[in-house]
Amino acid sequence: MRAGVWLSLVMLVGLAVGGCAGRQDLETPDYEAIYDLPLEEMWPLVREYFTDAHLPYREDRGSLVLETEWKQEFGGSKIAGYWHRYMVIGKRETPTKSKLWIIRITKSVNKTLAQPGRQLDWGTNRGLGGDPSQRDQFSLGNGDYSISVEDEADRLAFPVGENAFYVDSGQGTRDLTMEWRVFRGIMPKLAKKQQVSAEQQVAKAPGAKDAPAFTECGQSILGLKKQAKAGGVMLLGELHGTQEVPRFIAQSVCQLVTVGMPVTVGLELPVENEDRITAFLQSQGGEVDWLKLMEAPFWRSPYPDGRGSAAVANMLEQLRQLRAQGLDVAVFVYDHPKLSGQKREEALTQTVLSQVKATPQRFHLVVSGNVHSRTAKGLPWDKQYRPMGYLLKEQLDDVTALDMAYDSGTAWICAADAQGRKLDCGVKSAKGKDNGDRFFVHTWSSANKDGYHGVFYVGHVSASEPAIHKGLGNPDAAPVPESAPGL
Repeated sequence: MRAGVWLSLVMLVGLAVGGCAGRQDLETPDYEAIYDLPLEEMWPLVREYFTDAHLPYREDRGSLVLETEWKQEFGGSKIAGYWHRYMVIGKRETPTKSKLWIIRITKSVNKTLAQPGRQLDWGTNRGLGGDPSQRDQFSLGNGDYSISVEDEADRLAFPVGENAFYVDSGQGTRDLTMEWRVFRGIMPKLAKKQQVSAEQQVAKAPGAKDAPAFTECGQSILGLKKQAKAGGVMLLGELHGTQEVPRFIAQSVCQLVTVGMPVTVGLELPVENEDRITAFLQSQGGEVDWLKLMEAPFWRSPYPDGRGSAAVANMLEQLRQLRAQGLDVAVFVYDHPKLSGQKREEALTQTVLSQVKATPQRFHLVVSGNVHSRTAKGLPWDKQYRPMGYLLKEQLDDVTALDMAYDSGTAWICAADAQGRKLDCGVKSAKGKDNGDRFFVHTWSSANKDGYHGVFYVGHVSASEPAIHKGLGNPDAAPVPESAPGL
């Protein structure tokens, strides 16, 4: 982090008009945004930004600090499972210059993010428990803490310093992306006299009447935006059957369309499902819409390999939510399961290629198993094999292939049984390497022997069961008991 970067209003206006009119560079700068205004003059514009972005807040007016209410990822999705709030702190750089520190606080419906040892010991007086030998320093003489559970929860809701945490969350960090987002939202007001627009533009879908000024997309994925270019193709070679990859895709799409890049997602699902998925994405997402989507035989395969997981169904719901808000998101499917070997790779390639060439102004995010996405010729069992990635690379100028990287965990995997006679599908261990909890994209200086140009990292992985086990993929439906007949 570089502090003390002096940006005058003239320089800020220059930043605003660089490149295409009304558009910002996708990648967030790695330095602080400095406002060429005293803190007291800048702060009313901060309040106005959060009001216009529909982020309700409470404010400590005496100290120029505000905290937003919780907002769910993907614009109100029923199944996102993650909420975020912001602590916004006004700071005086000099008497005439100011800046913001914005702390993102994340909360999950489950305890995955919880710090160990944070369980509460509920007593009859609703005080906090602990080691009885250590309680006297906190107690009122009766051996219990003097602070109530409710007061302690409120105290822990406020971060301390640049990095902090919320109860049951392991994520609470300074968010430079949000700081620049607010800066770019405020800039048009500061530069109004010069008639310059520095507002961050969203990718609004054709025909959409409006698109939100702000959408919660989760913590910024490091390295993603600099890879996104109009007409570009990013191939993601995944391990099927995790919760994390579909969330990575949904977050990636959300973070790109909200900074002006229209995105098309390609999914390795049978082409026979194209009409159903298109209809679902254009629907209201009601009970009948879910049932129509899940009627396809694909979701009911006797050997569900992870592509039909609950997480994938939920991802489609999240992409539907973005489209419903007026954001420019498209989805296509490209698998040809009736074919095999080289003929299948050629069919996959032609389907993807036709989509890319038909919409050269869009960024294409294509997800597949990690054999199809390789851009190098040959496999260990067939040196002449030409994967889809290799064939696409021959015909397109901008193809980037990323292999999946992850921390160890579990995945829903179909593999041959011990006798090698049939597929055994279920939750199985997945061995990886710990590189932290935050999603990121990392590219190398050159491709490796498999033709991958880098990795996309999704942290610890957890298995996602077939959507059919979760009430036809409907997030409102109660899970089907495991003992139910026919499953």
